[in-house]
Amino acid sequence: MQRLSITVRLNRSVLQFDEAAHARLERYLAESASLLEGDPDPQEILGDLEQAVADQCTRRMQPGQTVVTVAELEPALEEIGSVQAPGNGPASLTREAPPRSLQQVSQGAVISGVCLGLARYFQLDVTLLRVIAVLLLLGTGGGMILVYLGLMLLMPYAPLQPGGARVRWLPAKCRAFMEFLRAKLGVDRRGRIAA
Repeated sequence: MQRLSITVRLNRSVLQFDEAAHARLERYLAESASLLEGDPDPQEILGDLEQAVADQCTRRMQPGQTVVTVAELEPALEEIGSVQAPGNGPASLTREAPPRSLQQVSQGAVISGVCLGLARYFQLDVTLLRVIAVLLLLGTGGGMILVYLGLMLLMPYAPLQPGGARVRWLPAKCRAFMEFLRAKLGVDRRGRIAA
């Protein structure tokens, strides 16, 4: 007996789903569309939602696998979450983002992690922020170094992620030196100066 697969276009992606996964996907998208009825731009949100489903399913598929099954679809839908009704705030995924805090990020840092921490906090591209920092350094005649050193001293460090990127030599030395300096100056781990 041959398994039936259904080809589905999800925003910019085309995937094949087995019958059970296709039925579950249709229910999920229909439920999401009904929750977005009062939204001013439901098509854009649904397109983003479809692309997220496609990306999550593709990520979960085994090499050589061509058909998405419920085994890949259910965890993808669970990770994405459902859409909130417009009466409960802006239409968005129900999973709330963790509160953001301004921290230096040593993993992936070039010097100390100030630019990477600022980029994550303001949701900017870190390369753009580094270019701006270099331009400010040149434009202020080196005065930006004092601002950067102040941020290094006052911004707390984000905890190292287990299994994350390895901390390079210079950020590791900066982190150790700043923690030593903070201890000497009485600055706590959150960047507050002791009275």
